Amino acid sequence: MKYLKAPFRGINSDVQGRLQCYKQDWVGGWRSGFGILAPTTYIFFASALPVIAFGEQLNRDTGGSLSTVETLASTAICGIIHSIFGGQPLLILGVAEPTVIMYSYLYDFAKKREDLGQKLFLAWTGWVCVWTALMLILLAIFGACAIINRFTRVAGELFGMLISVLFIQEAIKGIVSEFRIPENENLNPESYQFQWRYVNGLLGFIFSFGLIYTALKSRRARSWWYGTGLSRSFIADYGVPLMVVIWTALSFSVPGKVPVGVPRRLFSPLPWDSESLHHWTVIKDMLKVPVAYVFAALIPALMIAGLYFFDHSVASQLAQQKEFNLKKPSAYHYDILLLGFMTLLCGLLGLPPSNGVLPQSPMHTKSLAVLKRQLIRRKMKESIKESIKRKASNSEIYGKMQEVFIEMDHTTDEHGVVKELESLKNAVMKDENKDGNQKSEFDPEHIDAYLPVRVNEQRLSNLLQSLLVAVSVFAMPLIKQIPTSVLWGYFAYMAIDSLPGNQFWERILLLFITPGRRYKVLEAFHASFVESVPFKYIAAFTLFQLVYFLLCFGITWIPIAGILFPLPFFILILIRQHILPKLFHPHHLQELDAAEYEEIAGAPRHSVSLSFAEMEEPEDAETPTESRDDDAEILDELTTSRGELKVRSSSFHDERILQVHPESSNSE
Repeated sequence: MKYLKAPFRGINSDVQGRLQCYKQDWVGGWRSGFGILAPTTYIFFASALPVIAFGEQLNRDTGGSLSTVETLASTAICGIIHSIFGGQPLLILGVAEPTVIMYSYLYDFAKKREDLGQKLFLAWTGWVCVWTALMLILLAIFGACAIINRFTRVAGELFGMLISVLFIQEAIKGIVSEFRIPENENLNPESYQFQWRYVNGLLGFIFSFGLIYTALKSRRARSWWYGTGLSRSFIADYGVPLMVVIWTALSFSVPGKVPVGVPRRLFSPLPWDSESLHHWTVIKDMLKVPVAYVFAALIPALMIAGLYFFDHSVASQLAQQKEFNLKKPSAYHYDILLLGFMTLLCGLLGLPPSNGVLPQSPMHTKSLAVLKRQLIRRKMKESIKESIKRKASNSEIYGKMQEVFIEMDHTTDEHGVVKELESLKNAVMKDENKDGNQKSEFDPEHIDAYLPVRVNEQRLSNLLQSLLVAVSVFAMPLIKQIPTSVLWGYFAYMAIDSLPGNQFWERILLLFITPGRRYKVLEAFHASFVESVPFKYIAAFTLFQLVYFLLCFGITWIPIAGILFPLPFFILILIRQHILPKLFHPHHLQELDAAEYEEIAGAPRHSVSLSFAEMEEPEDAETPTESRDDDAEILDELTTSRGELKVRSSSFHDERILQVHPESSNSE
């Protein structure tokens, strides 16, 4: 209410907060030197590949009105603007799946209207963007971001699951289309004869599933037993784009007698072709749109504004989770204001708008956390080795390490830093007697586990990756060589890779575990609700979510009303606030719809053949550990697929654990 009574209050607060650190945003990037290139290239590939895939989907769903050129151009323009003028520079912008879905519905509506048709489709979407921009600007002015916490986990995970299923649906439709003749195509080419369509379909099947399998395997390379930490890290970070390149290269290995067009490849006009150039003058056609349709554009604009407000804010929220220990202020209100102006710009240029995307935004923050951690660790190791050469005591070693950390952290809150380094102090000092004599020296290789997370908060990496996306627009002759079947496989990969860490999905799987085997869930890391909420309430909550999800998915199949598919997610806010608390115990609801992903360490059962002596390890036993120069391996273990950091804790009491055992389940 305070923002309604004082418009612009949130925006003013955001601007003042970010202006104070604007210079440091650039200085921090330049000080990183060539090290900034690693997170830049990492996030560029993570950002560009989905945009290319969405461009192919838009090209097919809008009859060629939009293509990969437009999705890349929108991502580049909005990314550059946000990296320079945005409030939260860690936020990554791009054309997202919700935008593709909405534009597909808008095209289906427009092409059936004689006074609109394909000719005025982009002009009409320009008006949709005008209204959307106006609504986003008003939401920012009146501080609507203050209610973003009303979008709880239940809404976010339902939305994520819907997008995953739509990805799978798009992949299946794409693979099936490889066996058919594309719409509005000349039937004469040899490649459209039955036998070659069949060959094209089989090749498409192989390329799609080949990409899915190899991409999923490479994505989890950090958990491999083989290779060095550096090689595993490289494969995990760049394996997916590398697999796209490899399967594209394999597509050229077909025999020479196979006609041109088998396998089918991405179709998109080049940036300098007339089909692409006419987009920049769409504003001239906007006055040709009938007045009735100008005001009718308010309905889809309302849905898109709500989608962007939700998607943009949640992406920004996950990019600055409290576990990342960011030092600079947020700017939710100002970023929504800027999003409004960028949406307006894209609409006037005939481009699909870009907004904050998941999981790229938290992935960007995580990659910068790795960079900052490496810089701090390197300096601290140097100080340890110097102190050891001088035969300094452990207390002196810790004192020097603390000085280095404070200097590298550029912080004025020394008391807070001392508190954060408490575990490091205990590790260094544990081998020193009360009288100051030390029993052993602290090994600098063990420093990783005790360093708090720090992020190199700067603008340079976001600007550079956006510039790389802009360069990609002019690399369309190369991008067009990618087989469409590889992109369908990439859609399926994105869907499958997004499921781990989605508690809705994990609870669905839990329903299929027999009572006699549920205890096995506890033997690995598991979500906290498994121990704290009785199984019957977990099942009831999951079934409610499943029914609601099917409702949302069903709406997307309604030809014209499908454009209202975001509406159930806004209604869900009211259901969560007023109905669910009456159906579930407050504690159970808090666990099932928690703000954080809390994970509990498992308790593996040891083999009965092991003796107690084999199971027990002395507290001071030194176990050989591999030096993790790749800090991403550490952070990767603690991050879900949507970029959410897990909060890990020890297990609850035994009596609470018993509820997942068959005896407890039967007694309920």
